[in-house]
Amino acid sequence: MLQVCVNGARDRAEFGALPVTPEELAAAAERAVAAGAEDVHLHPKDADGRDSLAPELVGAAVTAVRAAVPGHVRVGVTTGAWAVPDPRRRADLIRAWTVLPDHASVNWHKPGAEAVAHVLRGLGIGVEAGIYSGTDAARGFLASPLSPHVLRVLAEVTDTGPRTAAGTAESLVRELGRGLAAPVLLHGEDGGAWPVLRAAARLGLDTRVGLEDVLVLPDGSAAGDNAALVRAARRILDGR
Repeated sequence: MLQVCVNGARDRAEFGALPVTPEELAAAAERAVAAGAEDVHLHPKDADGRDSLAPELVGAAVTAVRAAVPGHVRVGVTTGAWAVPDPRRRADLIRAWTVLPDHASVNWHKPGAEAVAHVLRGLGIGVEAGIYSGTDAARGFLASPLSPHVLRVLAEVTDTGPRTAAGTAESLVRELGRGLAAPVLLHGEDGGAWPVLRAAARLGLDTRVGLEDVLVLPDGSAAGDNAALVRAARRILDGR
């Protein structure tokens, strides 16, 4: 499965055409799915371009994207602690969501991760457990009673070295082990994004690509948009 991560916590200072508004997110998701993405991950943003968990902003973003992509494409959001550092406030905002995404990511190394995951599961929202390399997240997740009940594990490689990221990715996958009940989605970022995507292809794992993770194509040239990144990823995954 290839997921597109259409914007992330970036802003337009990093990428001038970053999709921010619900309409922009919908258009970006529509083009990315047409290019070969099978799932969508997005960061709803406020009027200043900052990530938000506010119910009205999450609802507007999810509604717009759902209307733009085929019905079988799942749409998910972030619950990033950088948006709302207080875990209790984060959980309260999620409980107030009136439009529910299909899934939401929870970074397991952050305080309150299990509590946030419990709230999501109680609402019927699939949990993407974000396991960062270089943290104790894998150990904590494997010991958690929630580990058999997540939708997928996001194995997130924070090593951005083009020559080292793939090795870090394989180490993280080994640390997670083969006994997971949920599928693993392996991905990298910036200089490590394309090496890790190739590692995911070798290992037969789900992966993702998009402006959240990388702003350049495999040859180092600037990516025009999410669809261009997805087309490049599809060529790698399809062995072309």
